[in-house]
Amino acid sequence: MNGGPGPVFRAAPAPLLRPPLSVSGACAPFPLLAVISKGEAGPEAFPAGFRGASAPAATVGISQVLSDRRRIPRPDSVRRPPISTGLEARESGWSIPRAGFNKVVAGALASATTASVITGTASASSATGNTIGPHQEKYVPNGDDGVHGDDFGSSTANVVGMNGARSLLDTLVRNGVGVCFANPGTSEMHVVAALDQVPGIRCVLGLFEGVVTGAADGYARMTDRPAATLLHLGPGLANGLSNLHNAMRAHSPVVNVIGDHATSHRPLDAPLTSDVEGTARPFSHWVRTSPDADSVAADVAAAITAARTAPGRVASLILPADTAWTPISRPHSPAEAAAPPAPPASQAAIDAAARILRSGETTALLLGPRATREASLDVAGQIAAATGARLCTPTQTARITRGAGRVPVQRIPYPVDQALALLAGVQNIILAGAKPPVAFFAYPGKPGRLAAAGTRIHELAAADQDVPAALTALRDALGAGGAIPRRAALDLPALPSGTLTPAKIGAVIAALLPPEAIVVDESITTGRSFLADTAGAAPHDWILGTGGAIGYALPCAAGAAIACPGRQVVALESDGSGMYMPQALWTHAREQLDILTLVFANRRYQILRDELSNVGATAGGPRAEALMDLGRPDIDWVSLARTFGVQASRAATADELAGQVKAALAAQGPALIEVAL
Repeated sequence: MNGGPGPVFRAAPAPLLRPPLSVSGACAPFPLLAVISKGEAGPEAFPAGFRGASAPAATVGISQVLSDRRRIPRPDSVRRPPISTGLEARESGWSIPRAGFNKVVAGALASATTASVITGTASASSATGNTIGPHQEKYVPNGDDGVHGDDFGSSTANVVGMNGARSLLDTLVRNGVGVCFANPGTSEMHVVAALDQVPGIRCVLGLFEGVVTGAADGYARMTDRPAATLLHLGPGLANGLSNLHNAMRAHSPVVNVIGDHATSHRPLDAPLTSDVEGTARPFSHWVRTSPDADSVAADVAAAITAARTAPGRVASLILPADTAWTPISRPHSPAEAAAPPAPPASQAAIDAAARILRSGETTALLLGPRATREASLDVAGQIAAATGARLCTPTQTARITRGAGRVPVQRIPYPVDQALALLAGVQNIILAGAKPPVAFFAYPGKPGRLAAAGTRIHELAAADQDVPAALTALRDALGAGGAIPRRAALDLPALPSGTLTPAKIGAVIAALLPPEAIVVDESITTGRSFLADTAGAAPHDWILGTGGAIGYALPCAAGAAIACPGRQVVALESDGSGMYMPQALWTHAREQLDILTLVFANRRYQILRDELSNVGATAGGPRAEALMDLGRPDIDWVSLARTFGVQASRAATADELAGQVKAALAAQGPALIEVAL
């Protein structure tokens, strides 16, 4: 038995002294807003076969790969005016592209983004105010959300024709929320009607609320900006909660707008009446009900502020139907949202980490989601080169930039025994925006904490602090600015042939992955080796499940593709997990997204077969086996995908898989390959 690691040492936080950093997205030239509405428009028919051409030869050099990255150029950004905090003048900690927003009016689309904190003197806000769950901190002191409707020199809009719904959308667009993923119902019809009145919003329909929330998560992971969701009352929100759980664990900014019955209708206890705030609270950092049309703009801006607050949060704004349809009663000034900058790590924490790294003891640097991006990995690589520290990341990591030319990082394995072996002998773990490593579940006779007994754990920076700046300060304290980090070399395997195995699938992915691709991985047991297999592939981003709620990959891929329209998305999906939200394929087709989905069809919940043994349960009989078997009948993924409008094929050998992947990557739009195992 493992006696457990030593205590976690946290230095007292330093006061906020540094100005905020401008936050810009990794992919899209401007924020997108997608709204999903119910309708009967059918998908176009696709040809049964793939159009295709051969992929580039595997002998391409590293310099060619790096120069061939399909990056979307970022336009010039404009910084928001200073925000009054009541204590000092402070710049807004975010920027939005200039292009596309010069004609956009402000509004109140707050509920579709993850909330950020606004400090200062608030304009009229909701009667319920901020509602924080028991596990959450309250961000806004004294209930002050700092939304200033008139502090920014905005022109006052004409009240005629302006209702709560229009105010919502105006505020969203004014604050850079340009994509709304939606599945609305009757209570949200005034918001739907207002969509055609507000320029700058991209509307994306999802056929299930889990697709909507999962797409918002994927969008946020690639842009570090919130999208909005539009959901229908408590049951609609409940359908989307699993992927909001994943978004919270990924530190994704999301703004949920949730419709509710009109205020006068709630006491009647109609069939869809429920406690919407109570449903949202465990899966949100910020919850508010907007009580009237005049409050909507300020409430939306407060939600956006909450979503943008470090490290990225989920905000849920509830919009009663009468709040949406009622005209506003006073001149409309769009409210501005501005999140405070992430506070810096304390100097004491930086100095302590530097002493540990100079000690010569075996040390692992555990990197959280803000530290596994290219620039932060470069800095961490310099620290490792100068001190010999190991670079690790938690098992559930939101996004890693990796591949040829990038600094490699070791993911802690999911199986407990493998994780214990990786961390054995490590005397110190320094946390950079991460938590101490723990097992995913409790297993009889095995420790829950994965660090070896006696391991000292030191927190360099918490997730809600400025983790990239903390790593830079630590590097400078070590005098490692001139160190040269180790980078992965380009190492493309030969294309395999013959019977399919996980290793051969990994080789096909590694050989054919396009430069700057985005991989969304929910391959579960089939893909245990894929990260190692693709270490030398062309540069790419790798997205992993964060909260353990399965079925996230297909929706998350949709959001990532909308966030980064110039980049190929590859979704690695297990057949069991894929059946949780296959409706996402319809959105792939509807939006003509460049997403290639590989479904690993082993016709079973293999992870449960493994866990049956891991937890020490007796061997399953026929009834237990029936609960882990996906046959009788077999799921026909090719037919299912074509039903949703996605071109599809089936591969039974490594040769077939390689040929079909090449063809799919050469074609435009979505494709699916069922990998028969």
